[in-house]
Amino acid sequence: MRIALAQLNYHIGNFEGNTEKMIRAIEEARLQGADMICFGELALCGYPPRDFLEFDDFIRLAQDALMQLAEAAKEVAVVVGCPAVNPVPEGKDLYNTAYVLAEGKVIHQARKALLPTYDIFDEYRYFEPAKEFQVFTFKGKRIALTICEDIWNIGNENPLYTVCPMDEMIHQQPDFMINISASPFAYDHAEKRVEIVEKNAIRYNLPVFYVNHVGAQTELIFDGGSLVAAPDGTVVCEMSYFKEELRVFELDSVLEGSAKQVQEKQKFPLIHEALLTGIRDYFNKLGFEKAVLGLSGGIDSAVTAVLAAQALGSRNVRMVLMPSQYSSRHSVDDAKELAINLGVDYDIIPIEQAYRAIESTMDPIFGDLPFNLTEENIQARCRGIILMAISNKFGNILLNTSNKSEAAVGYGTLYGDMAGGLSVIGDLYKTEVWELARYLNRAEEIIPEHTIIKPPSAELRPDQKDADSLPPYKDLDEILFQYIEREQGPKEIIRQGFDEKLVNRILRLVNINEFKRHQTAPVLRVSSKAFGMGRRMPIVAKYLC
Repeated sequence: MRIALAQLNYHIGNFEGNTEKMIRAIEEARLQGADMICFGELALCGYPPRDFLEFDDFIRLAQDALMQLAEAAKEVAVVVGCPAVNPVPEGKDLYNTAYVLAEGKVIHQARKALLPTYDIFDEYRYFEPAKEFQVFTFKGKRIALTICEDIWNIGNENPLYTVCPMDEMIHQQPDFMINISASPFAYDHAEKRVEIVEKNAIRYNLPVFYVNHVGAQTELIFDGGSLVAAPDGTVVCEMSYFKEELRVFELDSVLEGSAKQVQEKQKFPLIHEALLTGIRDYFNKLGFEKAVLGLSGGIDSAVTAVLAAQALGSRNVRMVLMPSQYSSRHSVDDAKELAINLGVDYDIIPIEQAYRAIESTMDPIFGDLPFNLTEENIQARCRGIILMAISNKFGNILLNTSNKSEAAVGYGTLYGDMAGGLSVIGDLYKTEVWELARYLNRAEEIIPEHTIIKPPSAELRPDQKDADSLPPYKDLDEILFQYIEREQGPKEIIRQGFDEKLVNRILRLVNINEFKRHQTAPVLRVSSKAFGMGRRMPIVAKYLC
């Protein structure tokens, strides 16, 4: 038997586009002699469909697309994910289902049992978990069909669940296993995915065919990396990252096994490709072409500018330099040099006149009160007004340039530098932004060296430095990582050797600034715990405040 894995870039709710893409893949698989082709979890409707699943019309369109796909499943059988209506009144209305289509009809359905409800996942909100598990037969082979999380409870050892679907099906003596997934990217997740597939193959002594999505759905990025493992656990193929691909595998060859074939997984090359994918798909799937961003001469806007130019093309990016009376000459020069290096058009719009106008307008109210954070925020909001005006007038989407460190402690101005339609580097700590800058400059100097090495500054008052308001970024980021990614409380972090006052100060800043993060652009997720849909914290709370 020859089995094709098709890792494709789907578009949520685009039933016509998704179906057409799959039909083309079916034809390609046929030409390569495949007997069966496998697509990803909920591929027909796109993942995650979220509350679209609560619309009856959405489910009808998904089922209509399924029937259209069945008509194409004549010479090649199809395995595909699609929501299915629960036929009984008890429980949730839907099942997360893997359909097997052959000879123009549905020949088998496998329902997902393990419904993740953590971090970015919220499947138990919509789906009823499966309670029955049955292999199916195709061309004389008995096949165990599972969906994503169903293989992450090996031996029923995961405390989140009480059943292991493969433990139930192995007694039915399957010849191999298929797993259709929608596994989002995080820079440390690919290794875990390979390990899980290896462990399943070894435990059940079966070949495993694992297919994933590629592409981005707003903040979620899917990296592909579909896998095939031999019964001894050897991964005989790991497909491309961040690229659509179709591969056909001969079952007998997989049974025989071969040398391990997995890709190198370096953090910043993966993050780089993930962010490019996130930017491209956000624009392409929304029907936008052009971006605008503020270029300050600092490291954050520089890295965002490079990523935007690489993802969208230099001609589709507009950069705006908005020096204030406190901006240094070298910041303007660095910004201009970067724009020239990228071949991107830029405008210089000084903000002092706008700032003075607002300052004068507020004189009757502010009187002789001293300059403070208010005046700094006015400058940031002047820049936000300019950028949003260009966005409105020319249809350019504003890219936000804030990093995770700043967002965590509230070092940013609502409706100013926190404005934007998409946060590109909002899941990168400041220290990671510097490392990514070095990676972007690996072949040639795109980002001026001075931008990378100079002390970071918002330049909103004379001689301002980030260090005036924040701890050194190395210390700040280590503590933030423990609190955000590892979910360690203050006592656990202090026991690691961090200063007690510093820890308490940072954690308090994180919590009291939750209201800001609730009003910001979606953040491209590259870590295991990004701000946004996967981290749900109350705004009005007392903990650590």
